[in-house]
Amino acid sequence: MKLWIPDRVYFEPTARDSEVGKRVLQFCKENSIPILQTTSHNQVRDLPGKDEKAKYAAAKKTLIVGTKRSLKLEVCKPSAHYQFSLMTNCPGSCEYCYLFSTQGQKPYVRIYVNLDDMFDTIENYIEKRLPNATMFEAASTGDPLAVEHITGTLKDTIEHFGSLQKGRLRVVTKYSNVDNILKANHKGHTRFRFSINTNYINSNFEHNVAPLEERFKAADDISRAGYPLGFIIAPIMMHDNWKEEYKNLFEQLYESIPHKRNGLITFELIQHRFTMSAKNVIEQRFPNTKLEMNPENRAKKWGKYGKTKYIYKKEEANEIKEYIEKLIKKHFVNSHIQYFT
Repeated sequence: MKLWIPDRVYFEPTARDSEVGKRVLQFCKENSIPILQTTSHNQVRDLPGKDEKAKYAAAKKTLIVGTKRSLKLEVCKPSAHYQFSLMTNCPGSCEYCYLFSTQGQKPYVRIYVNLDDMFDTIENYIEKRLPNATMFEAASTGDPLAVEHITGTLKDTIEHFGSLQKGRLRVVTKYSNVDNILKANHKGHTRFRFSINTNYINSNFEHNVAPLEERFKAADDISRAGYPLGFIIAPIMMHDNWKEEYKNLFEQLYESIPHKRNGLITFELIQHRFTMSAKNVIEQRFPNTKLEMNPENRAKKWGKYGKTKYIYKKEEANEIKEYIEKLIKKHFVNSHIQYFT
């Protein structure tokens, strides 16, 4: 797929003079992108668009370059010990995105330039857990690979973690532009995972992300570059013919990573869930969505910050778990299923 090019870029006051800010400025200059100024990301308003759907599309083509002010790291269970965010949101427009619950009103893409501050914070958190290693998730609030051609910060971060004895990084993506990080000095400290799903889900609900075949190719390239490899199957949906489609997915994956078939690959399994706030946003922005979001068909689960999530009922969830795990073990005998949630 084509690399993402924003229509407009806003800089917060202190962001221009940073190393990352200079990279973004150069990218803007080379691509004739309008550069604007804002005192804060909260002040970015009046994006073009006559209705909610159009304004959402404009926000998805807007990049804000700023400083991460809060350096407190949130717990990130079950995938890691802590979140570590290089950005907020991403250029993709997946209809089921869980970020609609927390970032629904501000869907623009926001990147952070103060890497040194964030790296110092990481080392402080590592120190507190010694002698144990500490795991950080870099993609819980956005997809940093989607903007790596603009920022270069994912490579910076991978190489920083390569220098840490007790720090480990985890990255998940729906993109495929991995060339910039293939030669990074990662020392095996970064596990790269690719989010994959059935053709039905890819074609109906995932927009402006890399096609599945490109993600498979990128996964093969990443593993050949020595990175630990994993896959996230999310969100798992019980759509029409879902069992046959997931069977096809794992057959495709098996054929796409021939040298890694018997290696240690991790899998993370996440069933489809939604909150009522996300449902309302999704129905505004995607009025013709085919997503099944009837609370009466689901079970309630209490989430972070008291939010109620709607997940599959116990019997359905068990059926999903057992079936997907069976497919994984059939094709990847040495794989490790880290969790089902």
